[in-house]
Amino acid sequence: MPVYNKLVRDKILEIIEADGLSYNARVLEPQDFLEEVKAKIIEEAKEFQEAKTIQNSVEELADLLELVHTAINALGISYQELEEIRAHKKAKRGGFEKAIYLIDVKDQ
Repeated sequence: MPVYNKLVRDKILEIIEADGLSYNARVLEPQDFLEEVKAKIIEEAKEFQEAKTIQNSVEELADLLELVHTAINALGISYQELEEIRAHKKAKRGGFEKAIYLIDVKDQ
């Protein structure tokens, strides 16, 4: 019997039942939920890093985006608020479009 001990999507239990399998699961408390969302973001980011095709990369990004939406809801902020913070940081420090890879900074 595989042991997962991780946050799963909302319909996974229905899928498991439809396959004729049984499971043990529980609903997380809010603080535990946010910690598990953070862990799931790391898991999905690693899967994005390891993706070999554009299709797999896009699917992992979709998972990450779903988790971003979940995280901001858990934190009690809107996507618009998150977008405003992102835009502010981009205006102040720039984005990543120029593909700059910093190697080192020399001391004076």
